[in-house]
Amino acid sequence: MPAFLEKRSIRYPFYGLIGVTVVLLIVLLLYNWILSLAGFFAMFIPLYYMFVVDRRQRKEMEEYIATLSYRVKKVGEEALLELPIGIMLINEEYTIEWANPYLSSCFDEDTLLGKSLYDVADSLIPLIKQEAKTEVITLHDKKFRVIHKPEERLLYFFDVTEQAEIEKLYQNERTAIAIIFLDNYDDLTQGMDDQMRGSLNNLVTSILNKWANDNGIFLKRISSERFIAVFNEEILHSLEKGKFSILDEVREMTSKQNTSFTLSIGVGTGVSSLPELGLLAQSSLDLALGRGGDQVAIKLPNGKVKFFGGKTNPIEKRTRVRARVISHALRDLIIASDKVIIMGHKNPDMDSIGSSIGIYKVAQLNQKDAYIVVNMQEMESGVKRMMEEIRHQEKLYSRFIGPEEALEIATDKTLLVVVDTHKPSLVMEERLLNRIDNVVVIDHHRRGEDFIANPLLVYMEPYASSTSELVTEFLEYQPKRGKIEVIEATALLAGIIVDTKSFSLRTGSRTFDAASYLRAHGADTILVQKFLKEDVATYIKRSKLIESVYFYHEGIAIAKGTEQDFNDQVIIAQAADTLLTMNGVTASFVISKRNEELIGISARSLGNINVQVIMEGMKGGGHLTNAATQLTGLTIEQAEDQLKQVIEDYLEGSTKE
Repeated sequence: MPAFLEKRSIRYPFYGLIGVTVVLLIVLLLYNWILSLAGFFAMFIPLYYMFVVDRRQRKEMEEYIATLSYRVKKVGEEALLELPIGIMLINEEYTIEWANPYLSSCFDEDTLLGKSLYDVADSLIPLIKQEAKTEVITLHDKKFRVIHKPEERLLYFFDVTEQAEIEKLYQNERTAIAIIFLDNYDDLTQGMDDQMRGSLNNLVTSILNKWANDNGIFLKRISSERFIAVFNEEILHSLEKGKFSILDEVREMTSKQNTSFTLSIGVGTGVSSLPELGLLAQSSLDLALGRGGDQVAIKLPNGKVKFFGGKTNPIEKRTRVRARVISHALRDLIIASDKVIIMGHKNPDMDSIGSSIGIYKVAQLNQKDAYIVVNMQEMESGVKRMMEEIRHQEKLYSRFIGPEEALEIATDKTLLVVVDTHKPSLVMEERLLNRIDNVVVIDHHRRGEDFIANPLLVYMEPYASSTSELVTEFLEYQPKRGKIEVIEATALLAGIIVDTKSFSLRTGSRTFDAASYLRAHGADTILVQKFLKEDVATYIKRSKLIESVYFYHEGIAIAKGTEQDFNDQVIIAQAADTLLTMNGVTASFVISKRNEELIGISARSLGNINVQVIMEGMKGGGHLTNAATQLTGLTIEQAEDQLKQVIEDYLEGSTKE
């Protein structure tokens, strides 16, 4: 019978039809046997034919299924053995129990049976141990996407070498845009005649054009001090390997003309959208200039930033005009607010407190209430002595409040002024940043990638000695509604003296102008010395750190404390400063525990070695000659090993350049 007739729903009616036909023929037999016999004969012939056809179809179906089964089996064997997909079975000891011929050919072996993965493909071991589902690995100069089936201890290998090459080609061919800026073009050419200016322009242009031609870069000068460069990411990787040597080349070649141009380069990369690349390039350039110039910043879409260069001390190029404009802008913001809250960084130093007091005075001169956020439990000894002196000035001392009180009095119209830092993670109370929308940032540190979001006003001048110097200039352009008190002028002067190491480091002409202004308004230098005095115990602790000094490379001194001795950041910094004054030391690094969990490293340099870059390699920061970092979860020895590795990387990069 045909298959559809074997279904019960169809078979029973068919049998019923045959039964009814037989009954009718039997009844007909009683009346006319001839017609009945003819009916039986007529019914028998199609039934017989139907059964014969069904039998033949069944036989053909069985033969077809048998043939199909053989073909499917053969296809399965060919797929297993011939298709370009590697298949491997392993046991619990990572020994290969079976592998198809294709995989054996990939390993240049006749057979892999019985061999250990440790011998033929040890890179597979971590994938198997971690029970990863899929991963791309390299075996014998080929890339494979490996799919792991832990339960069956089965591995599939798909050759993705060509795909990886296409992806690499796509990555290398993606466009990158760079904006090149001559940092000090206006300052250097201001007093030149047309002939000398033209000669310098030709020199700089020829240097950059040669660099562009040698590296396959399209370069176009779009203004007297700005160029735009277009290239691909493969060229960018090559420039990174060379540490952007064009920075040194321009500086050295122009210095032979008794002028020294420096470049800042902002690079946009990592996206296919040209407008977005342009925005990334401009943002990178702003970051490079905010860090003092003479460097390259490469900003990636994920927010990460790479820096190259930054070997020279930033040249003082802010102007009195800019200081006056910023001072007036700050005055307008203060007037528009209901009150001003000022905060510096955690564990405040003299500069943080001094500049905070200076901003308080700016607010007072504009007849607005101002409050300074401090944590009295987190202060160094010198700041504590300053606060003891301020305690006698009831009006000023009452303006120092704790973080909790600041959160309570903050309103939607409150202005928050952050001084001496620009990193959200370092401010005295990060919750205030989230609570207050109107934020002003005033800082003298080189800008890092971590920055306070959406400030109304930013005044970052890495050319300044201290934030106290910047704030002192603000006071000169504020309304003369009252005089600066002695303690206020002294606090600002103390901030300048501490950050310049008594006017010996990072000191420009504007630094002395600010100090002169403060001295004229009653700043007490004797009182500053009182703040900076230290006790015998502190001196002994510092001397103990210095006693452990050794030279890691020529001119590089490293000192470290023990696991049992805890020193505050001031002692660590003072030890680094002291080492720098010794003969033969061009850079000093001091490592010490600050508490059970925290290790502090202070770095100092005379300028030949950029300690900022070294400390940034350990998630810290600072200036070219003065930087630091904090580490957690490490021992002194581990921190020392990490520091040595970063120094090696830095020196290796400098050698290549």
